[in-house]
Amino acid sequence: MGGAVIGCFVIGLGMGGHMFDLSTGQGSSQLLQVPPMIANLGAGVLYIVCWLAGYGFADDPAQAARATYEYGNTFLLIAGLLNYLVMLDAFDIAAGRKP
Repeated sequence: MGGAVIGCFVIGLGMGGHMFDLSTGQGSSQLLQVPPMIANLGAGVLYIVCWLAGYGFADDPAQAARATYEYGNTFLLIAGLLNYLVMLDAFDIAAGRKP
């Protein structure tokens, strides 16, 4: 499962996806960027490394014009949400609720 999360994250960045944070970029309010930011935060260390390196957060109009931009966003969001599911599954196994 870790490989699937990392794979989705790398593919999303390769397709030109945008990592969300609380900036007011892309013409939307900060409140609208909270849910996708939480989904991106699910990627954990990958998100933090990209944030520290400043990779994937820039508002580049040429990047948004790419045909794969929205697919890249979706892959990045799926990577974080899939990691949340993996963490919940590991917690259920550790708590004894799942054999």
